[in-house]
Amino acid sequence: MSAAKPLTRIVAWSHELLAEVLEPGQAALDLTAGNGHDTLFLARQSGAGGTVLAFDVQEQALAATAERLRLAGISWRPAAPGPLPGAGVYLAHDSHAHLERYQTGALRAVIANLGYLPGGDPTRVTQPATTLAALAPAARRLAVGGRIAVVVYPGHPGGAEEGRAVAGIFGRLPSAHWQVLRLEVANHPRVPYLLVAAKSRAEAPLGADCPDSNC
Repeated sequence: MSAAKPLTRIVAWSHELLAEVLEPGQAALDLTAGNGHDTLFLARQSGAGGTVLAFDVQEQALAATAERLRLAGISWRPAAPGPLPGAGVYLAHDSHAHLERYQTGALRAVIANLGYLPGGDPTRVTQPATTLAALAPAARRLAVGGRIAVVVYPGHPGGAEEGRAVAGIFGRLPSAHWQVLRLEVANHPRVPYLLVAAKSRAEAPLGADCPDSNC
């Protein structure tokens, strides 16, 4: 029997839940490139024919991500606003709040690790306003069967408030079209926890009829 994995490995749980729905050739989005762990996971999962777009406002984070990809033998290109030119891994030196300026097509997986860059300036943290501004278009672009995974870090100043904001919008997603999971360590309230939203059915445009076969 293999050794049991720690239940508290929240980031690893996010990868496992996205790996269930992200297949080679599909598109994925990393809203917080950080040190590149999530970007590399998405790149490996979507394969050479897939598309991965990763955002970060810090050059230090993008440099770390680029180096992690290089060591794994995965090439990447800088991303510019507009349509991505084809399959591959793209790094955007931009705020994830500007996601709508980039055209990714239908997304199968979206990930975000909130808080600050490990090893970086702990005062530069993700903010509720920009996080929500990124998650809204990401949810609209998510394909049916796709998932959004957000790791929340409540231990730093502002982290708990940001987590409540994300939990609030996830909790308001219509249950007819979405399934939402919250995974947390019950006896350690200040350690990271995971929020996952899965699109189970297509949502009709506002004001449109919604045939049972499409919604």
